[in-house]
Amino acid sequence: MGSGEPNPAGKKKKYLKAALYVGDLDPDVTEDMLYKKFRPAGPLRFTRICRDPVTRSPLGYGYVNFRFPADAEWALNTMNFDLINGKPFRLMWSQPDDRLRKSGVGNIFIKNLDKSIDNRALFYLFSAFGNILSCKVVCDDNGSKGYAYVHFDSLAAANRAIWHMNGVRLNNRQVYVGRFKFPEERAAEVRTRDRATFTNVFVKNIGDDIDDEKLKELFCEYGPTESVKVIRDASGKSKGFGFVRYETHEAAQKAVLDLHGKSIDGKVLYVGRAQKKIERLAELRRRFERLRLKEKSRPPGVPIYIKNLDETINDEKLKEEFSSFGSISRAKVMMEVGQGKGFGVVCFSSFEEATKAVDEMNGRIVGSKPLHVTLGQARRRC
Repeated sequence: MGSGEPNPAGKKKKYLKAALYVGDLDPDVTEDMLYKKFRPAGPLRFTRICRDPVTRSPLGYGYVNFRFPADAEWALNTMNFDLINGKPFRLMWSQPDDRLRKSGVGNIFIKNLDKSIDNRALFYLFSAFGNILSCKVVCDDNGSKGYAYVHFDSLAAANRAIWHMNGVRLNNRQVYVGRFKFPEERAAEVRTRDRATFTNVFVKNIGDDIDDEKLKELFCEYGPTESVKVIRDASGKSKGFGFVRYETHEAAQKAVLDLHGKSIDGKVLYVGRAQKKIERLAELRRRFERLRLKEKSRPPGVPIYIKNLDETINDEKLKEEFSSFGSISRAKVMMEVGQGKGFGVVCFSSFEEATKAVDEMNGRIVGSKPLHVTLGQARRRC
């Protein structure tokens, strides 16, 4: 086999190694302009500007295919961020399989950069640590925003860059260099940090006679408070819940540990970390998604379950209380010998409607009792 033609797979692999991606192109750049720019680097197979399939407008990037990989490598190392039409372009190896790019492996984040450091300077600073797939300083109309991304083709190269460059002073500014994190990962870390250092406490199932002062008396023994508030409706009647904000996390944590589940005037308190509305909705969404994945198909109805119903609440009144949140396919109070059993179900047409109802109605007093409202498992029949 030694003297024969190379196999097609080998030829394709060699061909791909000679292809460069060219980004950040001026809209007026043509294939001919790309050819003239890169021909001095070596013989070319072809150049291509990528365009919208419908409007044929340029998309701001293209490809340059060399005959020989060595010429492509020389162009990448010496021509990156040169100008075409007065605008610097960005070079990287062509990656037909974008799984590596999307995985985030080998991607690092740099912040606290001096504004004088541009894409070219960043590329040459970090190319010593390995092969760079892409490199970009984030800018706005005023120039660099002080942070950037460098994507290496391997985790080892990224780790070398972090090890050698994190904490280094560049143009008299100490830079931070670390692993790139997707937004979902950063959000999870923020949630974890917030849960670990909360100072705002939510308390529900409090009696009608509990006002701000009485609530403060109950909670102040655990530490200094910044604010204490019982939530009331438009008529001034307590909704049965409130908030206590402490000066320290330690005081808030102590109050939660000591008062949660404690009976005050015959009512069992719920005391926990106060969540922001966006956190509550996100948690409900995650819970729903976990339940939904267990189903073979997406169900048409989303139920919520209501406990602690006043004995005066029937099907019609239950539907009336929840109708403002969306389209209801069913509202049912569970009965026993003609009398309500204290719980029921309401089925909404969408997850968004159901979560809104849970968020707004949980803890609200209807009749004479505070409701306990939870998101149910979506079913094929609701």
